[in-house]
Amino acid sequence: MSYTQASPGPEAATDQVRASLISSHSAVHPGDEILIGVHQQIIPHWHTYWKNPGDSGLPTKIQYQLPPGWSVGEIQWPTPSKIVLGPVVNYGYHDAVTLLSSLRVAEDAEVGRDWPISAKAKWLVCEEACIPQEVELGIQLPVVAKGVEVGPAHPLITAAQKSWPVLLPWQASLLEGPAGTLRLHLNGEQLPASDQQALAFYPDQWGPISHAGEQITTLVDHGLDISLQSGDQPLTAGQTLNGVLTVGSGDALRAYQIKAAWPASANDIQAEPDPALAGQSLPTALLLALVGGLILNLMPCVFPVLSLKALALIEQAAHDPSKTRRHGWAYLAGILVSFTALAAVLLALKAGGASIGWGFQFQSPSFVLILAYLIFAVGLSLSGVFDIGAGITGFGNQLATRSGYSGSFFTGVLAAIVATPCTAPFMGAALGFAITQPPATMIAVFISLGTGLALPYWLLCQWPILQRWLPKPGAWMNTLKQGLAFPMYATAAWLIWVLARQAGPAAVAGALGGCVLIALAVWLFRISRNATQIKRRIINSGASLILLLAFVAGELGIETPINTAYPTDAKNQNWQAYSAEKLAQLRSEGKPVFVNFTADWCITCLVNERVALSSEAVRSTFHNAQVTYLKGDWTNRDADIAKVLSQFGRSGVPLYLYFGPGAQEATVLPQILTPDLVIGAIQSARL
Repeated sequence: MSYTQASPGPEAATDQVRASLISSHSAVHPGDEILIGVHQQIIPHWHTYWKNPGDSGLPTKIQYQLPPGWSVGEIQWPTPSKIVLGPVVNYGYHDAVTLLSSLRVAEDAEVGRDWPISAKAKWLVCEEACIPQEVELGIQLPVVAKGVEVGPAHPLITAAQKSWPVLLPWQASLLEGPAGTLRLHLNGEQLPASDQQALAFYPDQWGPISHAGEQITTLVDHGLDISLQSGDQPLTAGQTLNGVLTVGSGDALRAYQIKAAWPASANDIQAEPDPALAGQSLPTALLLALVGGLILNLMPCVFPVLSLKALALIEQAAHDPSKTRRHGWAYLAGILVSFTALAAVLLALKAGGASIGWGFQFQSPSFVLILAYLIFAVGLSLSGVFDIGAGITGFGNQLATRSGYSGSFFTGVLAAIVATPCTAPFMGAALGFAITQPPATMIAVFISLGTGLALPYWLLCQWPILQRWLPKPGAWMNTLKQGLAFPMYATAAWLIWVLARQAGPAAVAGALGGCVLIALAVWLFRISRNATQIKRRIINSGASLILLLAFVAGELGIETPINTAYPTDAKNQNWQAYSAEKLAQLRSEGKPVFVNFTADWCITCLVNERVALSSEAVRSTFHNAQVTYLKGDWTNRDADIAKVLSQFGRSGVPLYLYFGPGAQEATVLPQILTPDLVIGAIQSARL
């Protein structure tokens, strides 16, 4: 395939700027990567602009036309200078500047031929007035065989490379300053002396800071602070301030690339990009939420509830298919209404300034108590202690186990409630995205998550052909129904254990006493069915009073002030309690740190700790690599942990972070762990 295009000359001039298209070498080999760019020679008192021009101006743009198979990268911007025109502050270049990009030659570029390269360059050149200008440039670039000399590097390109900012040798973070300001904090060894060397920060983008604002440098304990005035578009949670820091002046000027997240404290964390969050958009979040909802069906916190409707579906399989379909729609509606309500509560709490996230309701001991009672009552019903219609509809378990459409609806509600302490893969990215979005977007993501949770049962209801895979109804179903009571009892026991961790032994005593009272009330309701009308009213009134006493007993246990600390086996414990100060200290000492943000009500967290983090292989790796293992407990509300979760785009636990020795950024591990994943992250950071 031939490539023919008339190329303009290598130089072009306006009244203010002479431009040249230059390459790092006069010839290239097939597959080479070289530098190519436009050199601007600017007359005195005039200037062109940096990628962030400041309060006014436009950056220079270069559009290349290349042979097929050749490619060119982004402009590598040299360090700018500050241009002050009264109250207006711009960033740009005087006298001369070279704007370079990497050029990759096609692997199959024909040897012995001169290939034309052209560029259309546009810029704004200003003194007191500004003039937009455009030129076309072109060169012929010979391709020679490998091993043939391509000539020395172009001196202008060599000089331009020296003006590029280099990686920052110190740790950088953003700290909150007085009203309307933020502090760019540097710490490390051999920091510049602020009283002897001028420091200036140039933001990559317009808006985060005021370009005309005074930048004050002060020495502080363990570092150096540069005070920056906030701009017209201040940073918000999770955003990053990028830019260039210059130190010194004239020939001694040094320039460094800076990246720091906001908001921050002295102990804030920077993260490597999370692949699950890369390129996040609403369609991506909806898909991730749908898949996460599907996987929730396999989680141990949801399976006991779904088993109720599985039995009901087997019973319905031989009846009218249209009735079965309506049950599927009722179940779907129960889940979607619940997830929409949950999103609405999150939005209301968020609007009130609360730090909230997925599973936030399990941080309330009262909610955990009520759910434990509800699950326990459902277990009693499955065991045959009482039957539907026994008069306990107010408690809620009858709604979840009755045979009508309301039963399907409230089973969906119950499934949605018990799903919240579980986290499936892909959910973290979707929910983290949703929490930061406008209300309509957030509700859409939650509806997608609920749709995924409801989808398997809904599909079975809508397509009778799928029901052929289900076993035939029979006497075995009653036995299985009674057997399914035990996962309910186990769930209730787990919830009471969570309550113990939240509110102490007194809460356990209250909850267990409440369970006894509920069982007594259910028994009274049952025996009242064969009594006379007057006796039935008396017995049912007594049973209702006992139910009320069950809730009172549970609440009294929660509110009793008692030491909730539990003794731990220090010999076998391989972790320390997380605190921001502890993490900051370990990082400042350059030590490797693994951080586990968890909660006792998070089933996924508990499984990960048992399967991966407590395994002998991981313990041994932690010991050999001298990794400090910190555990942050989010069982009860903790604003500091909520802040870290938000910083990493997560709406809840689990969150696993690993800091390699001396690392400035955290490696984010998946939400579902295996020993190999943890060990691999530690070994990769040591390479």
